[in-house]
Amino acid sequence: MRVEIDQLTARLNSIERDLEHVQITRQTATSLADGLDQDAPSPAEPELPEHPFYPQLLAVFHEKQRPLRARDLCEALDLGLLPKNVEGVRSKLKRLVARGILTETEPGLFTQNRP
Repeated sequence: MRVEIDQLTARLNSIERDLEHVQITRQTATSLADGLDQDAPSPAEPELPEHPFYPQLLAVFHEKQRPLRARDLCEALDLGLLPKNVEGVRSKLKRLVARGILTETEPGLFTQNRP
């Protein structure tokens, strides 16, 4: 019986150590997750891509206060209506839609999200 008690005691100690490791791991994971939540940008404040053209696009939306097409933005920014300019602006607008800064209300028509 004593041998069996010693074996069960050793097994119990091993399980308690494992449980302690699991608790430490859980605490570590929880603290890391809390840190990530604080570092993440809030959904109300999406980040602009790092390029000086994006604030210019948003300034036009702020000034016009209506939905715009890529051609409208090219005209407002004096870029000319060359296909390469219109397509470049359109791709930037799509990038802003993907980041949640603009909304494409219908194909090719973009509007600024309002808080």
